[in-house]
Amino acid sequence: MSINAPVNKVFIDKWKAYIKKPGRTTNDPMEAHYIGFNLWVKAVEKAKSTDVDKVLEALPGLEVPNLTGGMARMLPNHHITKPVYIGEIRADGQFNVVWKTNGTVPGDAWSDFLRSARTRRRTGSS
Repeated sequence: MSINAPVNKVFIDKWKAYIKKPGRTTNDPMEAHYIGFNLWVKAVEKAKSTDVDKVLEALPGLEVPNLTGGMARMLPNHHITKPVYIGEIRADGQFNVVWKTNGTVPGDAWSDFLRSARTRRRTGSS
C-alpha cells in the first residue's frame, strides 16, 4: 500500500470502495493474488482451456502488471519476477521505502544458503 504507483492507487481505491471501509490497508499477499489470478487468465487464454496441465504448460514466460508499476513474469520454475523493497515502518503502519532493486528479481525455489535446499535443487525433490 505504501508504493506510489498509479496502478497501485487504482487497485487500492477500487478495493476500498468494494469493502466500504476506507481505513483498511492492502498487503503483499493481495498483490500476489492479483498477479496470480491475472497470470492464470492469460494462461487459460493461451491454452484455450482450463485444463490444469494445459494451463500449467502455458504459464512460463507470461507477463502481467504488478502493483508497483512494473511487470511480473512467470519463470520456468513457476516462481515470478518482482521488485524488492526495503522500508522503515511508520507510526501509521505504512512504510517509507529506503531501498529498492533496479527492476525485478527472479523468484528462486530454494535458498542457496540452506544445505537441504542445495540437495533439493540438484534432485528436484521437495
